[in-house]
Amino acid sequence: RAVVERAAHGTREHTYGVNTGFGRFVSRSIPEELTGELQLRLLRSHACGVGEPYPDEIVRAAMLLRANTLAKGSSGARVETAELLLECLERGLLPVVPSRGSVGASGDLAPLAHLALPLVGEGEAFVAGERLPGAEALARVGLEPIRLEAKEGLSLINGTQFMAAMAALGLVRARRLARAADVACALSVEALQGSRTSFLPQIQALRPLRGQADAAANVLRLLEGSAIIEAHRFCDKVQDAYSLRCAPQVHGASRDLLDYVDYTVSVELNAATDNPLVLVDDDALVSNGNFHGQPLAFALDALAMAVSELASISERRVERLVNPNLSDGLPAFLTSAGGLNSGFMIAQYVAASLVSENKVLCHPASVDSIPTSAGQEDHVSMGNAAGLKAWQVLANCERALAIELLAGAQAVEFHAPLEPGAGTRAARAAVRERSPRLRDDRSLAPDIEAVAAAIRDGSLLAAVESEVGALR
Repeated sequence: RAVVERAAHGTREHTYGVNTGFGRFVSRSIPEELTGELQLRLLRSHACGVGEPYPDEIVRAAMLLRANTLAKGSSGARVETAELLLECLERGLLPVVPSRGSVGASGDLAPLAHLALPLVGEGEAFVAGERLPGAEALARVGLEPIRLEAKEGLSLINGTQFMAAMAALGLVRARRLARAADVACALSVEALQGSRTSFLPQIQALRPLRGQADAAANVLRLLEGSAIIEAHRFCDKVQDAYSLRCAPQVHGASRDLLDYVDYTVSVELNAATDNPLVLVDDDALVSNGNFHGQPLAFALDALAMAVSELASISERRVERLVNPNLSDGLPAFLTSAGGLNSGFMIAQYVAASLVSENKVLCHPASVDSIPTSAGQEDHVSMGNAAGLKAWQVLANCERALAIELLAGAQAVEFHAPLEPGAGTRAARAAVRERSPRLRDDRSLAPDIEAVAAAIRDGSLLAAVESEVGALR
């Protein structure tokens, strides 16, 4: 902080954002007595986001990540500013942050400005679900607004925290989806009387990609003890369709892509992404480009593509389950009274719709750029758009996999009295806790949402792993 104070009050040199304007106004000098007012006006001018607010969990994560950045000391903010941000988080004050308006460089300016406004008693915030003016929200949780000093407004808004929050939380969901996809696949392999041979470790060793090996090992573990698989061990089927036989390769490629996302996110969570940054050892404030969101934009687009492909191959397995020409003896659309009942007919339509939407959403945002600030900021990442798209893809994939799990659970029951493997039996039981077997037609919409929620919160995986141990 001492470096910032000297730049603000002890020198006549121009330091960006301390005694100058912002963006194209970098050449405009600001009198020393207005350095605090400059920071307040920065928050006000930049808080012009639009659209629905971000989900609460993204805002909470962004608050924590911004406080973490301030705690590094490289932003030059006062300790009490970082502490107020943390106190708001601890006491349940969540700023209202519109989700549209960031171009991903200089970081997430508009969202972070909305996040910061309640700290000075402006903007809006949620407290216990109630939307309040910023000053009232602070008072409700027993806090006082802060008066910004030199550079502190810039220290609060110049960074990648909303992109990083979407990437970090999205990665957690994507990792769960990768394992849930293996569970759904195992159910489908069983129901379609598929072969275990394509999942053998000897096959994976000949193409030693980690994700492929992990996905194959998971499916084998889930199928252990399956009487259904054993019953057709010596049948005349030579090989399965790609959506079964190549599942390790497809699921594995998604997993490997998520490893790249993991690396980028792990670095970003503890990075200093402000501008200018304090170099304490050099006693200097240095302009830089660490705020640029390109690494996160690429990662978020990659996350969306990885997850989308899990849904894409899942929908093909659902088609095989419901199509009597492909299902190896299962009743059409998994209903015993076809005609009067339509069974899982429209559930497959829904999966197809979700997968098709994902294909559109996977068009990369990270290759787009529109210059801003009169050409001063002439390349941006569009990482926020990548993040918003990725979160929709995640939700779509959770629902698509829920449909496969529902269809798979229904399908294996047509093989009774033969029992599934230990893992698939646990998966079927977890599905049945949320969705009774479909005998006569009913709306499956609540069932799909219930199973999707169980994928999202990890409870479905927990039920399976309690039976077979942790999946890879």
